[in-house]
Amino acid sequence: MPGPARDETPRVFAGVDIGGTTTQVVLCGEDLAVLGRTEVPTPAAQGGEAMLRAVLDAVAALRARVPSRLLAVGVGAAGVVDARAGRVLVASDSFSGWAGTEVTATLGSALDVPAFLDNDVNAFLYGEVARGAVAGERNALGMTLGTGVGGALWMNGSLVDGPHGAAGEIGHIPGFGDILCTCGGRGHLETLASGRSIAARYRERTGRQVTATEVAAAATEDDPDARAVFDVAGWAIARAILITAGVVDITTVVIGGGVSRAWELLEPPILRALGDEPPVSGQAILLARTRLGSDAVAIGAAARARTEVTAATCA
Repeated sequence: MPGPARDETPRVFAGVDIGGTTTQVVLCGEDLAVLGRTEVPTPAAQGGEAMLRAVLDAVAALRARVPSRLLAVGVGAAGVVDARAGRVLVASDSFSGWAGTEVTATLGSALDVPAFLDNDVNAFLYGEVARGAVAGERNALGMTLGTGVGGALWMNGSLVDGPHGAAGEIGHIPGFGDILCTCGGRGHLETLASGRSIAARYRERTGRQVTATEVAAAATEDDPDARAVFDVAGWAIARAILITAGVVDITTVVIGGGVSRAWELLEPPILRALGDEPPVSGQAILLARTRLGSDAVAIGAAARARTEVTAATCA
């Protein structure tokens, strides 16, 4: 006699990337393959409640297109977050009423599944280790070059956030000159290698007010000032990589974010600088560009959710 029909409904993990402009949601199968994705505007000026409502609406719309059984949701969010408590601690002035938002409690209750929170750079690295450019690596440094510069550390097969949640925050280490940083400090990596700073350094050289994308376009057309700005950015990135290699002995690096789209401009000066002063360990630096691109944070958030649910099931 035949047994009961097998439930073929896909079991999925939702991954969410909440940025200042857009919010991206993916549904990933148990192997983290993306089964569906959507992107909606982030209502950053309307506060945390509106932002989470946008997430829930996006998840509902995506599940309507991709029938599935939701197992958990992971979120990668801009700002400083308390991953253990599942709430946002500090947010930039791009957001209104985001700091203090109880992300996991709200989403978990509304969706009736476990919910997990990381900052967006940690989620980026989680994604690249799970399914991206450094898949399977036990130790890696992740860097995102966007409006600012973020960093994250993966050591001995797991994410390291540090006792104060700031491990890997390479964008705000000093020693890169004396330019005022957006955080109030001086000489941070972010003052040379972020999209905002690339535009600012080019403006200082030329007087022209353009975007980092336009600086990259000028550099590809052999504008010497644009090339000089990217050369300095590459040198600074390499120096930060070498500092990390010297402190925690990590020599595998994956770089993402909008500025990394100009990889053909960044990679040569990074490699030159790394060649001029190799790590004290003598190990070669493995440098990789993001493989997941704009999906990295959302897939990483889903991967974190999968890890947590699997661990709880096995406990």
